[in-house]
Amino acid sequence: MKFLVIGSNSFSGSNFIKYLLEKSLEVVGVSRSDEINNVYLPYKWKEYSNYNFYKIDLNKDLNQLIEIINKFQFDYVVNFAAQGMVAQSWSSPEDWYQTNVVGQVKLHDRLRKCDFIKKYVHVTTPEVYGSTEGWIKENFNFNPSTPYAASRAACDLHLKTFYNAYNFPVTFTRAANVYGPGQQLYRIITRSILYSRIGKQLDLHGGGYSNRSFIHIDDVCSATYKIAINGKTGESFHISTNQQITIRDLVKKICEMTSVSFETLVNDSGERLGKDKAYMLDSSKIRSELGWSDSINIDEGILETINWLDTNLDILKTLPDFYEHKK
Repeated sequence: MKFLVIGSNSFSGSNFIKYLLEKSLEVVGVSRSDEINNVYLPYKWKEYSNYNFYKIDLNKDLNQLIEIINKFQFDYVVNFAAQGMVAQSWSSPEDWYQTNVVGQVKLHDRLRKCDFIKKYVHVTTPEVYGSTEGWIKENFNFNPSTPYAASRAACDLHLKTFYNAYNFPVTFTRAANVYGPGQQLYRIITRSILYSRIGKQLDLHGGGYSNRSFIHIDDVCSATYKIAINGKTGESFHISTNQQITIRDLVKKICEMTSVSFETLVNDSGERLGKDKAYMLDSSKIRSELGWSDSINIDEGILETINWLDTNLDILKTLPDFYEHKK
């Protein structure tokens, strides 16, 4: 089986590549960024011979990407690429729409003509639902509250029309709050651990009272693989644990595990615009239909992330701990 992973240098994309390579599958990764910091690229932590990387920007290099796709004749295409970050999408929303809608629509219109592709897995987000009440099942009743979420929702609906019109073999995944070793430092778990180690204060938006369900990247990778191989086309699958925790309690847990006072680490700050209060994704569908289950609890996952950060602290404390927007 041949896999193309788009967005290969993203946290989820790079971990999924590692997962595939450990299965001895042939993998090609494409990303608009260079492979610069190996500390963020788990597939670089060992040597693999069955991987090729190409620097490709979906907004600029689409013809080159299609040439690569036709050359390798991929069975599966898994797309992690998106302009991320919720809060920052308010500052220049046109960039989010360009990458997450216009660029993706152009890609999909070319991909639908590649009849050798068995499955196209579109990695989307629970942000499309807006703030949820109760555990929700997979649906297309979207209520996005930010430009980021609206751009992702638009792309999902576009792909649904391609499935209905062309039988384009798309399957959707939505994972809630993925974390683990190798995650960028502007995310809440890695940032909290880093700041506890270097004595920097953490801004906690709105006091951290929003509810989330955090899931380890290894569990997300195993779910994504099952969806790619056996998920029904046209269907969506939630990837989530059944546990909820507030951001505040999560940071308190990290403080206990790093032996730092919560009051010393945290500075309560104002809520950010459009922040959703809760994501509660019912993941019973993937559990019953594909036999998937999560296996790493949050204490184990945070400890593993602490160990990764401590091992690489000399490198990580020299790297940006904030999101740098790239057009």
